[in-house]
Amino acid sequence: MARLLYSLLFYLAMPLVWLRLLWRARRQPEYLQQLGERHGFYAARPTMPLIWLHAVSVGETRAAEPLIESLLRQYPTHSLLLTHMTPTGRATGRELVTRHPGRLTQAYLPYDLPDAAGRFLDHFQPQIGLLMETELWPNLIEAARRRRLPMALINARLSARSQRGYRRLQPLIGPALAALGAVGAQTAADGERLQQIGARQVSVCGNLKFDVTPPPEKLQLGASWRQLLGSRPVWLAASTREGEEALILDAFAGMDIPGLLLLLVPRHPQRFGEVAELIAEHRLTACRRSEGGLPTRDTQVWLGDSMGEMAAYYALADLSLMGGTLLPFGGQNLIEAAACGCPVLLGPHSFNFALASEDAIACGAARRVPDARAAAAVAATLFRQPQELSAMRVAASNFSQAHRGATARTVALIACLMAPRKAY
Repeated sequence: MARLLYSLLFYLAMPLVWLRLLWRARRQPEYLQQLGERHGFYAARPTMPLIWLHAVSVGETRAAEPLIESLLRQYPTHSLLLTHMTPTGRATGRELVTRHPGRLTQAYLPYDLPDAAGRFLDHFQPQIGLLMETELWPNLIEAARRRRLPMALINARLSARSQRGYRRLQPLIGPALAALGAVGAQTAADGERLQQIGARQVSVCGNLKFDVTPPPEKLQLGASWRQLLGSRPVWLAASTREGEEALILDAFAGMDIPGLLLLLVPRHPQRFGEVAELIAEHRLTACRRSEGGLPTRDTQVWLGDSMGEMAAYYALADLSLMGGTLLPFGGQNLIEAAACGCPVLLGPHSFNFALASEDAIACGAARRVPDARAAAAVAATLFRQPQELSAMRVAASNFSQAHRGATARTVALIACLMAPRKAY
């Protein structure tokens, strides 16, 4: 009954969904491309047996990379369908498609409407469905159950805050979780919270993002930037969210560190222009990565308005401030920073990645700060104490190496679901 009501409300809300697409398309015209796919209409399907993996956007797609590589090696007679919900996620996955021609296909996952979900599954006929992190779509999971398609939630995480929200939707979410053939949780705490709202077959596999290897060419790019900038200190504000840039720019203006460069990288590309205007309002000398030039001696802020270069930014920076943690967005993942050996400052709001954040703080790879001004003060202190900053860099690399192995555990979990259907 709950799913029927959910579906009815979803159908009624579709005009608003289309208006939201149009609104987003003002800044990202790609939202109006492949519109038929969002309702389950597709042009072609691979001829090989198909593994389907859903990675909603950029972060999930990057996290899935080592898993995709492992699955393609383990199942050489299969191809892989990678679905997304955002154009940026699709753009991020395009590099993987070019790396594996003929074996990797991309599409948008349709809206969670019964008919669209059915068309999607009937068209592609995957042998297994893998949902990344917290992507729970009741109609899609029910359509898979009716077709006896095994489904798994992998790299699954659930914060205490999200758990409270899901509990209000227990009649809807509980059956969807219970229908999953397996859940691979990032941590024991995530697994326990998922079980409390209905998940059954739960294993702790770790976080796939620890297994992501920064692209060597991006690390080399960051190293080349560092060579050009010399010994100039670089403070990176990574994946910042709306409202945070103004706080960071205000705090940066009060820092007394000779030659300090602020590298500011907004989380969402549609906000690049808005942040550029904000920097101008603060009357700070700036340049933009998209314009191709590098910071000069007089440049105070370098706007990282590019896609797919975060590893290069981390490789360049002496210290990073993680976006999404100054205001209550829940934070972005610090794992990529650690993999690049870049120490991290975290604001008070890292509940989306609570355990990884606390572990990083405990081993000296990260520090907690209450607000942007405190972040600037701690950063200034660390820039004046290069030995301490160097120790944090070593701790960040060690932290990254110590948490690897989630990919192998997740592949083993998937193999248990795949085994009965290899002859499908």
